[in-house]
Amino acid sequence: MSDQPAPLGSLLRAAPPDRLPEVAAEHLRRRYAADTVEVLVPDLTFTRLRPLLGRGDHPDAAALRCFGSQRPGTERANGGPFRLHLPLSCWGERVGVLRLELPERPGGDLGDRLTADADELATALRAASAATDRYRRAQRRARLTMAAELQWDLLPGRSLGDERFLIAGQLEPAYDVRGDHFDWALDGDRLTVTVLNGCGDGMEAALLTSLAVNAMRNARRCGADIVEQAELASDAVHSRYGGAVHTATLLLEIDLVGGGVAAVDAGSPHCLIARGGGTERVSLEEQLPLGMFGEAHYEIQRFQLEPGDRMLVVSDGVHSATPGGLVRYGASALFSAVRRTRLQPATEAVGTVMRGLRDYHAGAEPEDDAVTVCLDWRR
Repeated sequence: MSDQPAPLGSLLRAAPPDRLPEVAAEHLRRRYAADTVEVLVPDLTFTRLRPLLGRGDHPDAAALRCFGSQRPGTERANGGPFRLHLPLSCWGERVGVLRLELPERPGGDLGDRLTADADELATALRAASAATDRYRRAQRRARLTMAAELQWDLLPGRSLGDERFLIAGQLEPAYDVRGDHFDWALDGDRLTVTVLNGCGDGMEAALLTSLAVNAMRNARRCGADIVEQAELASDAVHSRYGGAVHTATLLLEIDLVGGGVAAVDAGSPHCLIARGGGTERVSLEEQLPLGMFGEAHYEIQRFQLEPGDRMLVVSDGVHSATPGGLVRYGASALFSAVRRTRLQPATEAVGTVMRGLRDYHAGAEPEDDAVTVCLDWRR
């Protein structure tokens, strides 16, 4: 019989979903003589890392760099143990950071095995989040409003990607988001993306958005194209509210091989493309918001992505923000923020755009919630 410990993946699959950090830490200590193992997860704003095995926000700048760059980092101070940070990611979703100390430099085969273990842990944490509140609770620095709880639970994730693309989205204000939302789904070489600018405030806005999103998902999961998705969602919203409220929505279907984009513009979310050194707004003919009238019909419009393009979709709370009587954020400040993202991955770019929006408000409370979605087409 072998004295080697069981592979981490097997141990995680056999463990209770709320005990994965402890199981991983014990495995790393036994197999690699690791010390000070910590599993860090991001807060909802993606500005801080919070420990699952300890308490309080984690001040480690190296861990934040690892999370942002998605690259491992190793450091050693005063001849002590080697401190290693490994990104925890799954299908392009940034789950967190694994931090541990080792008696030897983690290179070669050791580095490969540790990376494989980090990947196993990331996948397990992503799957287990539906079965326990532990990991979501750790990400919160304050209590969410009920509307925000609905919106966060409705999200498909915060990012998704492979060798062809990387997409990321961000909601603000994180603890009080109301009707704005984003959704996506990957099916072979087709990526469907929707961004919604819900009407109203509080729970009513969140319920409206939930109805529209689930109606579009229902159509999409039956094989319907984005026109049918928009029409079913519009009928569902109108049937429930009789035209009293509606939701402005942009539906996109992206061909990840050829770069062609089919669009249904049903309202106010705006689409921009950063190409080379410039950024331009995609000109689309605005159609009726979902739910404004019964039996509304929609048409597809098309545009083309080029290899290396960055596409951003922003809700009304971003491009139409006019704090203190300033000109719209989308008039010029948004384009400046997009330029600052040039060397960042999509997962960091959404945060840069939102920080620019917060700076534009100069401390004033935003009047509207906001969504930014960023897609990098890597072909």
